[in-house]
Amino acid sequence: MTLTVRVVAPDKTVWDATAEEVILPSTTGQVGILSGHAPLLTALDTAVMRVRPNQNREWIAIALMGGFAEVENNEVTILVNGAERGDTINLETARTAYTQAEAKLNQLASASRQEQIQANQAYKRARARFQAAGGMV
Repeated sequence: MTLTVRVVAPDKTVWDATAEEVILPSTTGQVGILSGHAPLLTALDTAVMRVRPNQNREWIAIALMGGFAEVENNEVTILVNGAERGDTINLETARTAYTQAEAKLNQLASASRQEQIQANQAYKRARARFQAAGGMV
């Protein structure tokens, strides 16, 4: 049996196909989903999800920008604020953005709480895109 997996962002559907396995970045840790999984509703962190399609043994990385996932009857529906497949992200551009976001986050130790939160969110987005593109963090 396989899973039907849909990743839907406000502006596009990033993934809509079957898969053998999915690893989700929930806010409480990674969750592996196989066919026959118990019903689940979970919040998702800004991080990378991985999908293993049934016609291909290679994992496909998708950068998620936070959202929710529902698993029921071998269907995984993922609603996110934004998403991007790793194979569409330029690795060097993602590396540069990650390095800049990390440097900015490290400089804001004495900044306002709001600036720290915004810098942390930018860092998490840049890290997710870099990891999905194949960069190691």
